[in-house]
Amino acid sequence: MRFLLAPSLIVALSGPLFAQTPAEPAAPAPTLPAISVAAVTEQDLSDRVIASGLVGPVEVVQVQPLIEGQPIEQLLADVGDRVAAGQVLAVLSKTSLDLQDSQFQASLAAARASVSQGEASVLEARANADEANRAATRTAALKQQGNVSQAAYDQAQAAALSANARVMVAEQLLVAARAQETLVQAQLANVDLQLSRTQVVAPVAGEITARNAQIGAIASAAGQPMFTLIRDGALELRADIAEGDIVRLAPGQTAKLKVPGATAVLSGTVRLIEPTIDTASRLGRARIAIDDVTSVRSGMFVEAEILVTQRRAVAVPVTAVGSSAEGATVMKVTDGLVSRVAVVTGLRDGGWVEIVEGLSAGDTVVTKAGSFVRDGDRINPVTPPTN
Repeated sequence: MRFLLAPSLIVALSGPLFAQTPAEPAAPAPTLPAISVAAVTEQDLSDRVIASGLVGPVEVVQVQPLIEGQPIEQLLADVGDRVAAGQVLAVLSKTSLDLQDSQFQASLAAARASVSQGEASVLEARANADEANRAATRTAALKQQGNVSQAAYDQAQAAALSANARVMVAEQLLVAARAQETLVQAQLANVDLQLSRTQVVAPVAGEITARNAQIGAIASAAGQPMFTLIRDGALELRADIAEGDIVRLAPGQTAKLKVPGATAVLSGTVRLIEPTIDTASRLGRARIAIDDVTSVRSGMFVEAEILVTQRRAVAVPVTAVGSSAEGATVMKVTDGLVSRVAVVTGLRDGGWVEIVEGLSAGDTVVTKAGSFVRDGDRINPVTPPTN
């Protein structure tokens, strides 16, 4: 005997009683921390030394009078004037020197007259000596023939000796006269030299920074200089440098100079590195020649930025470099995995630091090494937008 089920019962049996249990939902993936990263790139880096000091002249020239005892009659230059080499700065009195010049001119004329008189005396003495010598020769020949007495012979020989002696005296007097003429000429040349030195001239081109001369004062080389010049108007910065930095400097390095209150940046060149270090301050000194001195004055305070070296190198932000027991390190990111890498650093310029060893251009590093990131962590690298 078979039993038939009603359709409603069939529907009921196919309901929840025979339904399958649904599967458990999958667990959500863990959220990785978003960490700022930066690419390792090549940058133009430079090493600079910061210094400051006072501006001073490269070379100071003091102008003194070359003759003394003469009053100052004129002053033709003043402080601030730019003068050329040989330009007259002051004029001294010539009155006493003109009198000496007239006196020596008269002495020279007298000496020349004495020379002429001496030359005439020499000619006369030589003529007399020649005649006496000829007479002595004739007398000697006649004596041999027995035609002249011994007395006449002796008289002729004595006359010849006397005439020759007068020649020697005349020649010596001529030498003395010529020496006197030379002496007077030297004295006259000395007066002419002193007359030329009554004009006080600039020995070099430059700018006058001080004038101590006054009209009416007696010129003297013992006191203060009449004028003080800056040779060619050249100025330099005498910059004080820490002893650890001064060994990195060398003549010829360029520098940028900033004058307080001025907007323009001046340029300069390291001219000289002084060879000593101050034992009290432990500072050395570099002298930097200023290219354009129109906006600076001696005594000004100036700051300098000296360029030691400049090159293009692999670099990372300075915040990306940390430190550990083994030295400088960075957190390198490869496919989201962080690894600590030891590096060798070089130049630091602004916000960048050179990586000598450990990284290559194109690598990615954590921007801030102090972030909460450890070796082996996985992160979500985020590159900050560039401005």
